Amino acid sequence: MSQPTDGLGSYDPHAIEKKWYARWESEGRFHADPHSPKPPYAIVIPPPNVTGSLHMGHALNNTLQDALVRYKRMDGYEALWQPGTDHAGIATQNVVERMLAGEGTTRQEVGRDAFVERVWQWREESGGTIIGQLRRLGASCDWERERFTLDEGLSRAVREVFCRLYDEGLIYQGDYITNWCPRCHTALSDLEVEHRDADGHLWHIRYPLKGGGGGVTVATTRPETMLGDTAVAVHPDDDRYRDLVGRTLVLPVVGREIPIIADAAVDPAFGTGAVKVTPAHDPNDFAMGERHGLSLVRVIGEDGAMTPEAGDAYAGLDRYACRERLVADLEAGGHLVGVDDHAHAVGECYRCHTVIEPLVSRQWFVRIQPLADRAIAAVRDGRTRIVPAQWEKTYFHWMENIRDWCISRQIWWGHRIPAFTCAACGKLTVARQDPDACPACGATDLAQDSDVLDTWFSSALWPFSTLGWPDDTPELRKFYPTSALVTGFDILFFWVARMMMMGLWFMDEVPFRDVYIHALVRDEQGQKMSKSKGNVIDPLEVIDRFGADAFRFTLVAFAAQGRDIRLSVDRIEGYHRFVNKLWNAARFALMNLADLDPAAPEVALDDLSAADRWILTRLRDATAAVRTHLDGYEFDKAAGAVYQFLWHELCDWYIEMAKRPLYAGDAPKARRAAQQTLVRAFDGVLRLLHPFMPFVTEELWHRLPWPGFLGDRPDGLITAPFPRPDQMPADDAARDRIETVKAAVSAIRNVRGEMNVPPSRRLEAHVRGDAAAVDVLRSEADTVTALAGLGRLAFLGGDAPRPPQSAAAVAPGLEIFVPLAGVVDLAAEERRLTKEIARLEAEEARIAKKLANPQFLERAPAAVVAKERAKAEEAREALEKLRASLERVRGAA
Repeated sequence: MSQPTDGLGSYDPHAIEKKWYARWESEGRFHADPHSPKPPYAIVIPPPNVTGSLHMGHALNNTLQDALVRYKRMDGYEALWQPGTDHAGIATQNVVERMLAGEGTTRQEVGRDAFVERVWQWREESGGTIIGQLRRLGASCDWERERFTLDEGLSRAVREVFCRLYDEGLIYQGDYITNWCPRCHTALSDLEVEHRDADGHLWHIRYPLKGGGGGVTVATTRPETMLGDTAVAVHPDDDRYRDLVGRTLVLPVVGREIPIIADAAVDPAFGTGAVKVTPAHDPNDFAMGERHGLSLVRVIGEDGAMTPEAGDAYAGLDRYACRERLVADLEAGGHLVGVDDHAHAVGECYRCHTVIEPLVSRQWFVRIQPLADRAIAAVRDGRTRIVPAQWEKTYFHWMENIRDWCISRQIWWGHRIPAFTCAACGKLTVARQDPDACPACGATDLAQDSDVLDTWFSSALWPFSTLGWPDDTPELRKFYPTSALVTGFDILFFWVARMMMMGLWFMDEVPFRDVYIHALVRDEQGQKMSKSKGNVIDPLEVIDRFGADAFRFTLVAFAAQGRDIRLSVDRIEGYHRFVNKLWNAARFALMNLADLDPAAPEVALDDLSAADRWILTRLRDATAAVRTHLDGYEFDKAAGAVYQFLWHELCDWYIEMAKRPLYAGDAPKARRAAQQTLVRAFDGVLRLLHPFMPFVTEELWHRLPWPGFLGDRPDGLITAPFPRPDQMPADDAARDRIETVKAAVSAIRNVRGEMNVPPSRRLEAHVRGDAAAVDVLRSEADTVTALAGLGRLAFLGGDAPRPPQSAAAVAPGLEIFVPLAGVVDLAAEERRLTKEIARLEAEEARIAKKLANPQFLERAPAAVVAKERAKAEEAREALEKLRASLERVRGAA
């Protein structure tokens, strides 16, 4: 019969994406109803910085979240994906300060209020960039609920948390040594310091004893800090210094007298066993100074320059300029014993990468241990599960060694600390509302603390503050605790652990049931993407070129637990072909469904062909696999299961099998059965694919005709029920039957391929084997003949001889012989194969010699070495196939 047209043009991802995203939003498809009787499923988005643009980490993170939310939305849950952005204190302030610098001014010149107003203005104009980019990716967030960490509701929540913790004695002020950024002019938490290995020096300096008679040599990587030394420490059991403890040293250049003290924290095996103690500029020394009552001499200021306490010769110098001058002075004075090369870790500000300076300053802290204890217990007893489980050990190590959290930042953009000091009596008041008068003396001259809170303080409240806390809202009752958190390992402590602590403290419940930690996206060589390396793949450029669906599916397909993704444009292009495969398969289906009668009764399962029953059974199996893997956060395996079904079963096999009944004009019932099976198969696979590739699946699903036996058609694929294997027709016997057919056809195709027989040449095949397997091929002979390109399929008795000049192949329970006389010149083929094998063996030996050369491995770029290894693997695989072909030719001769 003639093949009808479908009206399905070429695949244009951009038109489809724009059409469906706008429609989903206008119809409220992303909106979650807190009053719904459906079970809740909730995810809070890791709020991207308001300064941000979509990078590959965002793309992976949000694709995985969207896959989960779309899956659960289809599966009958009231699914909330809570969106929003973070005010990103230091980062955002830096952006606006650079703008002001371009205008020839500074934030200090414009003043605090005007500066904050400029930041808000910038946020309104430019701060929503990444939200639009997430929409392009297909993120199905409930945009009606979008929050900002500085919006009115979240600001109230932040202030409530601060006040409660203060009232409970868990927030305090103290003089403590913190990480200070001289560029950003603010304290940083330990987590905001990035450590970089650097080549430096170790200076050995001799401190003379007061009154003469020797001295003590110390070693330091930062000689400029010696100007603030207030002691030298040794281990109490170190016999080298036992008699010197309690004596006095004279600080070189400065002349200050300092004691020799004994402290068990000193490592006698490091350096000389004697260490300089600078309590004002080293956290370990600060703790030692508190134990011994040492004074603090601050010689480096907040701007990184030396203070007057460093002495007239050095005051005002940059810390590194001071280092050069001081080392020269030490050498001139005979105090410099030696200088060694020394590799060590240097702490840098995570925002501007300036080397941090440990400084003592007055800061606000959270007394964190009581909160941490609850968060540790919640993971230990399984109330929150971390996936993969290997990250639990990291989580416990950090939480069990946690230090009080410095939460104050000396910047202007952020949540200002709600602490007010009375100018008249000095009373400090922490209040939920700005006080009009001092509660102690009634004076009205109150000054608010100038610091703002660490950005992560407000982010730590995200799972419950975004749902309306501190009010008792329907959203909070419905969706807290949330179901899952998807995030990268780099913010496990910055954010995840702090959300755990705050959620348990203020909600008395964990903030999420599962935490899925995904890996990094690297380049195809496994290198970290960076602008300096020129290996960055821009997600927006990829979406422009290939469409969001292909990009999303690539990320999901490679998102294996605990393994970084090696991404390349070629891989994305490969999955673009997969989307085209789906599109073209749908075109075939729609062409052959144009005359489907929607009112026709359903063909009973028993009346379907074995091929029909097989593909429906494999759809059931694929459904079970996709569900299992998505529920276990095995995204790559879920994507692999539906990829395998669509490409290698529905397209490669079933569509080819279905052509006979679809094109046969004399078997209307068989045609109707094949049509109904096509509808079921495509409806099912589009539903399975939708969480990964939402746009193209929605488009194709709406074009699919809808027979009445499937019931009422859902309003859209986005809310259509996700398939359930226990509700799907299946026939395991038919599945096994067609697997036998596939194995036999594949064996014959392999012979054809290895012997270079063109597809147009009809072959014969002679079969013998187990009775059950042979019976299957007898009953499916027409299918085998059509798919294998046979002119004849013959069945041999158990003792029948092998046909002369035939190639042998095997399949489970079967021997298959393909006569080649008159089809292939076996002698010529043997010569060709022998020659090709010799060529490849020489190539394999050449590559092996190169890879065995240590100089090549050491000097060649990693990408070149990897390419050679790939060539070696290709040569090995090709040789295996050629040798098998040669053996087959010789066996047929």
